[in-house]
Amino acid sequence: MRAPIGDFDTATPAPECLGELVGPVADAVRRWTGSTPAEQIVYVDTDPAWADTAVFVEHYGRELLDQSANCVVVAGKRGGETTLAACLVLSSARVDVNGVVRRQLGARKASFAPMDTAVGESGMEYGGITPIGLPQSWPLLVDSAVVDLPWVLVGSGRRRGKLLVPGKAFAELPGAVVVEGLGLGIG
Repeated sequence: MRAPIGDFDTATPAPECLGELVGPVADAVRRWTGSTPAEQIVYVDTDPAWADTAVFVEHYGRELLDQSANCVVVAGKRGGETTLAACLVLSSARVDVNGVVRRQLGARKASFAPMDTAVGESGMEYGGITPIGLPQSWPLLVDSAVVDLPWVLVGSGRRRGKLLVPGKAFAELPGAVVVEGLGLGIG
């Protein structure tokens, strides 16, 4: 199979390579119910040393920067309660944690979750966290710019490998809320 975007040596429908995915991601692909068929979620094998976005696009193509998204875990706090959530924004943007995220979570304070918390609670590797397979109790804030793309490159739950997903599929994930202006332009 040829990847719908990018230039990758290996591209496989995710349901055919569940062993390459961490448990929560593989389970989410197995239980997939969105209007986009699970077979349209494509796993591409990539070098884990190149997992971070800036290094990744240098090796796999600069054009992927405009077609990739980062998933970050945030913690919203209010009255001694902490709510974990995930935010998905284009790789060329940064998450508006102190504005949009804080308001969406109804929190007095919001910040990026500590790495140990993000990894421990998601069951995924740092640098590979993906919105597919996150705990269903978490809100998933998705920038509308991500949903508008035909294909989006995101983490696979591990530093090795990425997923190529039709943008509209993110709006159908458990807990997903599409938010205008979640991602702020960089620069």
